[in-house]
Amino acid sequence: MTTLTLTPWTDPIIDTLGHDPRSEYVERFWLPTLGPTTLLLLRRLATTFDRSPDAVTLDSTELAQSLGLGARDGASSPLLRSIDRLIQFDLALLMKPGHYAVRRNAPPVNRRHMHRLPLSLQREHEDWVDAQLGESPLEHARRRARRVAFALFEQREQLGQVEHTLLGIGFHPSVCRESAEWAHERHRLAFAAIDDETTDGATAATSPETSERITAA
Repeated sequence: MTTLTLTPWTDPIIDTLGHDPRSEYVERFWLPTLGPTTLLLLRRLATTFDRSPDAVTLDSTELAQSLGLGARDGASSPLLRSIDRLIQFDLALLMKPGHYAVRRNAPPVNRRHMHRLPLSLQREHEDWVDAQLGESPLEHARRRARRVAFALFEQREQLGQVEHTLLGIGFHPSVCRESAEWAHERHRLAFAAIDDETTDGATAATSPETSERITAA
């Protein structure tokens, strides 16, 4: 069995100003450069690091098959070619044979890669940059941290664990605490709303009118 050891590549600047691989930004502006297979791998690893913020060891064949890349092994396998592509675009780093550090966030697409985008996306990216100039780095970091925190609560993580994960990513401690509490409250309210709808539905189903219809049937 061939295994890969994968470690989150912590970078306070990119982790604050970059973009989650599962975000619309990465799909629209990084996809033409990375290609669908490499982007899918980056997204899968981001989800893996959400659950295990430290190094993880994965069976390379199982990982490849789960991504639809087949069971072929070796240096020319689709999986390792995708990892090499991440390294090529500074999204991963070879630590030693079989051990890679992978960014949890993708930086903004730089000018060097802009020519890979169709003209329509180049113009769209210019509009996006103009819009971002009006937002402070703190607000940008808070918005990203809240999004990550909410996703972690969806995986049934606890408040302390979510805050710890945000710290591990590289967010400022004050942003981590505020974002974790914000996401925790929104997540609680969302589940409360679902419970209320379920209760209302059950009450309607067992109302006298409903019971009479059931009995008559």
